[in-house]
Amino acid sequence: MQDKEFLETIVKELVEKPEDVVVEREIDERGVLLTLKVNPEEMGKIIGKQGQTARSLRTLLRIVGNKNNSYVNLKVYEPEKEGGAPREAKAAVEPVAEAPIDNDVEDLKL
Repeated sequence: MQDKEFLETIVKELVEKPEDVVVEREIDERGVLLTLKVNPEEMGKIIGKQGQTARSLRTLLRIVGNKNNSYVNLKVYEPEKEGGAPREAKAAVEPVAEAPIDNDVEDLKL
């Protein structure tokens, strides 16, 4: 459980609403998976520019895991936006209807 407490402590220092930080811990055959949930408004603080903060958190958790002879990974929970599509969904683009081609050569004047 050191890994869960470690992650909670660091993340609560990064965000402005520490009461919204929730860490869920699951163990399976691959190791420990920590799922981090924060206030949706503060996702940017946890992910960081180009994912640097999340990557750093994962690195630190692997070090904690190595110390305890276990594999620890981090999943950052990204909620769907209200009234919108899930983040992975892409907007469908409908093809534009083409105008019928008039093959009548007699109407062409040069």
